[in-house]
Amino acid sequence: MRNQPFFSILLAGLLTFGIGTVASAQSGTPTGAPLTQKANGNLLQMSKLSDNHTTLMKAVAAAGLDEQARGATKYTIFAPTNAAFDKLPAGTLNELLKPANKSQLALLISYHVVPGSYLAANLKDGQSLTTVQGETLTVMRQGDAIMLKDAKGAMVNVANDDIMAENGIVHSVDAVLMPTSLTGAKK
Repeated sequence: MRNQPFFSILLAGLLTFGIGTVASAQSGTPTGAPLTQKANGNLLQMSKLSDNHTTLMKAVAAAGLDEQARGATKYTIFAPTNAAFDKLPAGTLNELLKPANKSQLALLISYHVVPGSYLAANLKDGQSLTTVQGETLTVMRQGDAIMLKDAKGAMVNVANDDIMAENGIVHSVDAVLMPTSLTGAKK
């Protein structure tokens, strides 16, 4: 499904937690070819269109990030699908969704957001991307296949790419990456 804008919500939400300072310095620089596909709205508006990202939308709301996706700052979101969240160990998501874990959930979401607008064609093999959360993801390419690798060696595949919003781009991914800074959910 190409309309998976729901992840744009999480990008804007990260700014609420003060994580946006890294993004501010990098977001004004073009990161590839100009966007020629018409955007269907901002990340918040587009987020309501995807049936494959309802779990992410729930997480964004629980983290208090759902009203932040209207800004002008450009982001690229690597948005885990519902199936990606289903792969997490039993109970992990439920613990993260608890109010006591709001900051941990925001860290998890921000780990999937990168300042700037990166089209799939402009993601190069070996390229390092610094997430809004502050850790680095490495792009791995084999032909048209795109994967991301985190510092712990975990990999995700980019499934649907180049979903346009007025303030960014969304790429669906098939797994949830866990940042090293995630301390664990409070029970």
